Amino acid sequence: MKKNWWKLLTVVILTYVILVGLLGNVPRQPILNESIRNVYFHVPLWFGMIILMLTSMIYSVRYLRNGRFADDLVAVEFANTAIVFGILGCATGSIWANYTWGTPWPNDPKTNAVAVAMLMYFAYLILRNSFDDEQRRARISAIYNIFTFAVFIPLIFVLPRLTDSLHPGNGGNPAFGQYDMDNQMRQVFYPAVIGWTLLGVWITQLRVRVRRLDEMLEDVLDSRQNARTTAE
Repeated sequence: MKKNWWKLLTVVILTYVILVGLLGNVPRQPILNESIRNVYFHVPLWFGMIILMLTSMIYSVRYLRNGRFADDLVAVEFANTAIVFGILGCATGSIWANYTWGTPWPNDPKTNAVAVAMLMYFAYLILRNSFDDEQRRARISAIYNIFTFAVFIPLIFVLPRLTDSLHPGNGGNPAFGQYDMDNQMRQVFYPAVIGWTLLGVWITQLRVRVRRLDEMLEDVLDSRQNARTTAE
């Protein structure tokens, strides 16, 4: 139980975020109206995605330094979870955009940059599956993972600020916190970032355990097959 306290914390935080996020009071702003509740879901999912991508990149660096396949396994699973969060972030963002901007995918620099970034991470998964040699796959995908994250950050946070953008905080558009996120919303928003991020870590941990069990099972089956071949 001492090692799993953070899992209980994750459940408590997300229960609080979902209940208060859907039922609590929010500022009544023109156009946004009740859709502002998506701040508790869309934005924290993106924060969590970025943290997971950063962690994936760190494990890729560790693999290149130490050559441990365990680090490569953790790196790819953090990337997998980050991609799922990215898909959920795009879905919640499209729903929000449809109600506030009149279209689920506006021609906006940030949304277009997000699409490019997600395609780059999809390419990371495709790249891994294109190699049969385990060592070569791990090394090349680790390099690509580091490169992708290095491109991802300016693509999402820098370029949209250099031009007009519908997103708050970009292209001269004021950020949420400057005009409509009150202290009551912050009491839900910040825990939401922590809760969704912890959920991503939890999912990744489970995925890593499953992958390790699969590898152990394959080793056992290979050993039995080799034993039978030798006996014959």
